[in-house]
Amino acid sequence: MKRLTKDIIFESSHLSQDLAARSVRGGVTTMTAQAIQFVLHMAGTMILARLLTPADFGLIGMVTVVVGFAAMFKDAGLSMATVQRATISHEQISTLFWLNVLLSVVLGLCILLASPLVAWFYGRPELTLVTSALSLSFIITGLTIQHSALLRRHMRFGTLAVIHIVSYLINLIVVVLLALAGWRYWALVGGSLATAISDILLTLFFCPWIPGRMQKGTGVRSMLKFGGHLTGFNFLNYFARNADNVLIGRFLGADALGLYAKAYGLLMLPITQITGPIAAVATPALSRLQNDPERYCRYYYQAINVIAFITMPMVALMAALSSEIIEIILGKQWMGAAPIFKVLAFAALFQPVVNPVGWVFVSLGQTGRQLRWALVAAPLVVLSFLLGLPWGIFGVAVSYAVCSLTVLTFPGLWWAFRRSPLSLPGWCKAVRCPLVASVVMYLLVTLLRRWLAPNTAIATVLFSGITGIVCCATIVLVWRTARAQFCSALQILRYLKAPLQRTPSGVCAAS
Repeated sequence: MKRLTKDIIFESSHLSQDLAARSVRGGVTTMTAQAIQFVLHMAGTMILARLLTPADFGLIGMVTVVVGFAAMFKDAGLSMATVQRATISHEQISTLFWLNVLLSVVLGLCILLASPLVAWFYGRPELTLVTSALSLSFIITGLTIQHSALLRRHMRFGTLAVIHIVSYLINLIVVVLLALAGWRYWALVGGSLATAISDILLTLFFCPWIPGRMQKGTGVRSMLKFGGHLTGFNFLNYFARNADNVLIGRFLGADALGLYAKAYGLLMLPITQITGPIAAVATPALSRLQNDPERYCRYYYQAINVIAFITMPMVALMAALSSEIIEIILGKQWMGAAPIFKVLAFAALFQPVVNPVGWVFVSLGQTGRQLRWALVAAPLVVLSFLLGLPWGIFGVAVSYAVCSLTVLTFPGLWWAFRRSPLSLPGWCKAVRCPLVASVVMYLLVTLLRRWLAPNTAIATVLFSGITGIVCCATIVLVWRTARAQFCSALQILRYLKAPLQRTPSGVCAAS
């Protein structure tokens, strides 16, 4: 695995060569690495769920909301600005580096000073030291924001994957050892610090760039504006997506938050492993196609179709087998998370194919419109949490699912597409076949689980899962439109060896 050398770090001419093929190969490389990370995360989840209690995870979840919220501002959207910029210079990235470091230090100190307030808010005195410790890892990770952005700019997805995998393995080893030693929630804190240290060492090894001093007049103003709008959106989005954790932790306690957060995290883990690699390569590719509406649409709809065929059947199957999945992966002490898992799965059915509207805003340079949409959507999400809170964590999950499926999905798509070459009918066409196949599969698996499935959880998952997959595959094979879309999605594999000019049918060349 090659390191970035000084002579190419700020070179841009080679980045446009074979962009489409590089994007697809990068996506496959990242997806393979994500599969490895998924297996490791699942193994880690199964181990830690048996070594630690829901209250331990709940306590860390309370602090994670605060630290994650501050993390948006230390990046300030400047890493994406580095990735998206057509040309960059050493002076520009050095200026952005020191801005990121300054923000990280200031925000880290703010977290440290606010640690007593966090403990007071949740009514848990032990959170003062926990928050103080996590503020240190927050500062450490701010030192490599621009280095990681340079690796992404050069499409070194394999290198980034190695960094993440090794860092997670170190995290898991540290947490397990500390948990066995009886450190309880402090084991998770120790793992976070170990991840931060290993991440910075590996990143600096693969990107040995030494920043210069901060300078004025380097042309970073437009990059700061782009990043400012993106940060504003991320701020509102994060606030909305984590308000449930704050409210549950404050009013329902650590045990309830542990169950809710673990159900949500377990559901989103496989989804993010799939959508993350596609998003990593889709945004820069779409940016190159913003002046070619026809190819822009083909590329976007193709990506949405691929995501839908992978995630929708998977989420439908997890919803149907929620109790068995929780029992197998987390253990019987976590069975209270099963109904939460099922309800959130219904919201997650559309989430992977709706969230890519962010690609549209960023690739077309419309982060200002993205921010304006967040000003409308974020209060609605928070309101849904408040409405569901009197009925406990189940009420919060139901209220959010209803809001996500009815209030946010189609208005959000309409707003994103209205100043783009994309359209709602085109999006619906891309997701229709996978959606129908997934719904039929869910109904079949639910009936089999009640009437014919074996008694043990593992046997139920195997029997019902295989039957559901066969059902979904049969629908795709029999339905001509679904079969054509699925074959088009599979052709992306052939594209790995195809030159840029020989794009298979349905796949758009990103040049």
